[in-house]
Amino acid sequence: MKIAFVVFEGLTTMDFLGVYDPVTRLKTMGFRDDIDWDICALVPKVTDTTGKLTIEATRIKPDLGEYDMFVVPGGMGGMVAQGDPEFIQWLQSGRNAAYKMAVCNGSIVMGHAGYLQGKKATTNRNVFDQLPALGAEVVRNRVVEDGDVITAGGVSSSIDLGLYLVGKIAGQEVMEKIKTQMEYNGFEQANIEGFGEPLKMA
Repeated sequence: MKIAFVVFEGLTTMDFLGVYDPVTRLKTMGFRDDIDWDICALVPKVTDTTGKLTIEATRIKPDLGEYDMFVVPGGMGGMVAQGDPEFIQWLQSGRNAAYKMAVCNGSIVMGHAGYLQGKKATTNRNVFDQLPALGAEVVRNRVVEDGDVITAGGVSSSIDLGLYLVGKIAGQEVMEKIKTQMEYNGFEQANIEGFGEPLKMA
């Protein structure tokens, strides 16, 4: 199973790491050896919203259709990314990925790539009003799944998305073990809209 973590200049680091940490624990804690991932960007390095933390890409502008799923974070840089034709065209290369996911205003970025049309979705509460113009129905929940699109709300909900994805990949028992190892008590299934089927991929 291949996962692309998309990063861009001016991202919110927690939006990225909140998903990255629990999902990659599937491999580092020995639950799934078949999980593989890349940190993907248009350039070799990006800096976060503070301009101080640098993230190095492991792949530069790969075809996102090569991955089973990809995750788009949010951040102030998302307002630039959503208007960047090169970035949006790159995101559109992932149209055949089984799951397209976003955190915070990364949902708005995904919407500009056409992925939210006719979908239920969430985002940072400050930009809920932008979702309808992108064809989405606003759901004010921490994580929302609608078909092949999964979105998460503001920054801390990135962890919820990560744990939810762990549960879809490896089941509830594994998710609980990773949640316990992380000492995270915030994840509640009541905060998830539209539970989907477990992943059937190898």
